[in-house]
Amino acid sequence: MVKFFNEMTAEDHGSTASTREHYREFTTWLNQQTPETIQRKRAEADLLFRRVGITFAVYGDDAGTERLIPFDIIPRIIPAAEWSHLQKGLVQRVTALNMFIHDIYHDQNIIKAGIIPAEQIYKNAQYRPEMQGVSVASDIYAHIAGVDIVRAGQGEFYVLEDNLRVPSGVSYMLEDRKMMMRLFPELFARNKIAPVDHYPDMLLDNLRSVAPVGVENPTIVVMTPGMYNSAYFEHAFLAQQMGVELVEGKDLFVNDNAVYMRTTRGPKRVDVIYRRIDDDFMDPLAFRPDSSLGVPGLLAVYRAGRVTLANAIGTGVADDKSIYPFVPDMIKFYLSETPILNNVPTYQCRKPDDLAYTLSHLSELVVKEVHGAGGYGMLVGPASSKQQIEDFRQRILAKPEGYIAQPTLALSACPTYVENGIAPRHIDLRPFVLSGKTVSMVPGGLTRVALQEGSLVVNSSQGGGTKDTWILEK
Repeated sequence: MVKFFNEMTAEDHGSTASTREHYREFTTWLNQQTPETIQRKRAEADLLFRRVGITFAVYGDDAGTERLIPFDIIPRIIPAAEWSHLQKGLVQRVTALNMFIHDIYHDQNIIKAGIIPAEQIYKNAQYRPEMQGVSVASDIYAHIAGVDIVRAGQGEFYVLEDNLRVPSGVSYMLEDRKMMMRLFPELFARNKIAPVDHYPDMLLDNLRSVAPVGVENPTIVVMTPGMYNSAYFEHAFLAQQMGVELVEGKDLFVNDNAVYMRTTRGPKRVDVIYRRIDDDFMDPLAFRPDSSLGVPGLLAVYRAGRVTLANAIGTGVADDKSIYPFVPDMIKFYLSETPILNNVPTYQCRKPDDLAYTLSHLSELVVKEVHGAGGYGMLVGPASSKQQIEDFRQRILAKPEGYIAQPTLALSACPTYVENGIAPRHIDLRPFVLSGKTVSMVPGGLTRVALQEGSLVVNSSQGGGTKDTWILEK
């Protein structure tokens, strides 16, 4: 039987379990609740989430275009000392990643030093030669990063992946907290829980800090592909919370080497675009000519330094899973520091020895497409049939450079309300790191939970749910 770390309880010497200290106050409260009370509160949460429109679109789902993300009322609690360690590691990691992206589009020192093979960069689908030599405001590329953290069997933290293109989920973090405070105000009187509701203010300040040179009072917009995007709720939510306009590509145009927004009072200059659209669709003159989501001529204005895009074009090269194994080396190279947070050991199938090992251990490994996201295009060996494994073997053999493999971690589990009561379910954590004049974050993040028993796939697109994340203040 695989041993996993339980966030709430610890096994004492022998087989008895005791509640971890940072969960004791919550556990005392939970034991005083009747099943009927909890069920009523869960139903109230579902009703409120549906009324507000907090949904997630699942592409290709026959059940409909949108579904409610399941919300669990048992929080994931992290003590202050653990969070302090995580925060330092996240600041270190994102700082190095921003330096790496700047380097590959300018001097390529890390390639010249032989730390990362040149083909890993230049043949990467997310590498944008159009950004070579282009200076961006404050040298910041990943203004908003969502870093996925997991805890393994002995309680140690690992970074599972870095999301630096258009990371989503922060609205669910904020709404989960709002819901818990509404349903259980007494819990917030009994526990010193660090707040997260100031995230939109931090995001707005962060975006203002990276405005083009000479712009004192920048006009900021959130750019969305539209209401059919899976994270449209979040786009609208963040624009509303920051007090800025939510725009689509058709609302913007380029004139005289500047970007303008159409308004009822005439054109208004735009200085910072928080874009939730992939590179390929941003400018039909530079990337996909069939894109109706972007703004013709936007790249030229961006290259001239007359508008800031958050996140920067070309940032995706650093969150590709084939680059992930090199992040500890980046930290050592750019910061001359030892990585605070470890990577999960990773086999790169482009390497013959790693490929041979992966193919002979498919039933034990998690195999991922290097450009994959959302839990799609992956094989969880221990949970797959022989036929699924063989089918995936052929996909790897056809394009080995397109895959990495990792050991199947025994992800930590947190008690979760399921149909038959409270049971442990596996979780991860996505803190959101903001980079501007400084690197900052709110205490916590989005805890995602795999609701199916034994499942390790927490993605919302694969039926996962979410929990509120509490960082206990000292």
